[in-house]
Amino acid sequence: MFMGSLDSLPLLRKGRSRTINWENRTGEKGKGGMAASDLGPSRKGSPCIPCLEPGETVTPAEMDGPGVIQHIWITVTDRTSDRNRYILRDLVLRMYWDGEETPSVESPLGDFFCCGFGVSYPVNSLPIAVNPTRGFNSYFSMPFGKKAKITIENQCDEAVNAFFYQVDYCLLDELPAETGYFHAVWRRQRLTEKAKDYVILDGVKGRGQYVGTYMALTTLERYWYGEGEVKFYIDGDEEYPTICGTGTEDYFGGAWSFATQENGRTVENTFCTPFLGYPYYSHHDTFLHNDYHNDDQMPQRSFYRWHIQDPVIFEEDLKVTVQQIGVYHGGLFERQDDVATVAYWYQTEPHQPFGELMERKERWPR
Repeated sequence: MFMGSLDSLPLLRKGRSRTINWENRTGEKGKGGMAASDLGPSRKGSPCIPCLEPGETVTPAEMDGPGVIQHIWITVTDRTSDRNRYILRDLVLRMYWDGEETPSVESPLGDFFCCGFGVSYPVNSLPIAVNPTRGFNSYFSMPFGKKAKITIENQCDEAVNAFFYQVDYCLLDELPAETGYFHAVWRRQRLTEKAKDYVILDGVKGRGQYVGTYMALTTLERYWYGEGEVKFYIDGDEEYPTICGTGTEDYFGGAWSFATQENGRTVENTFCTPFLGYPYYSHHDTFLHNDYHNDDQMPQRSFYRWHIQDPVIFEEDLKVTVQQIGVYHGGLFERQDDVATVAYWYQTEPHQPFGELMERKERWPR
């Protein structure tokens, strides 16, 4: 059922295709497009959740299984006022499988879709696509045996108007025996510790496979930042990991600092590919003009790496870390930066509960 390649398209599948949006909130067969507008019945009468009130949690989608979510599309504003211009970090996305009490997915909305820092930008990858303007798409397969529930919490202190969404899924007679459940969790360390690796993911118990990393990096020191190695501690590894890379830009698919020389200047190049990308770089605050200071800010960079062709398989437990190591004219040095990440993986349930999500304003970018 989880076939996604072009070669599989001629193979006829068994299942019942359904869609949930604000107009057909249960995905019921033959009940789409029924709401009326000024144009009459069944003419775009209820396209979005009109308003997310401050502190409100809504459930855009809830369905009984077995089945698999195949595609999620969302769009929403990125600010409500100059005072609240990080809505993509104020809205919290959570997903629950089979009636569990703690979420299997918990992340600020933007970061889940590889858009950190409260801003949006184009992302063109296989499982995540972000298109103009703030069209957030996920193609991760998200199976569920008994029930699936997706919630959005508005932690902003102002109302967020017009939340558009669509969840495309397929109902099945049963899930394959070896099916794992989708998980994703956001973390941030506003100031990493010298010579202590940043933890992307830990506490994972059970059988599964790691399928992706998103990183939102704010560099707080000068010079090159990307010598840190990404490490995978698998099935009882303690002091040393089983998998250790050769550098941060190597892990995200680039080389030699993503740089080219232009008119005597070193310029980093952003890029998007199906499995690896560096979609965003900025050292200017594009959100707000202020008459009293310029728009300089600490450099912000976004990266993604999908382990779709090369999932990291574990049988018992998994921990993923990355070093903060830089290099300058004197050689390597230990850095301290601001790092936020989303880890994506599949595993057997039950999963270990995540730690408490960072408070809203602590999630805001520098």
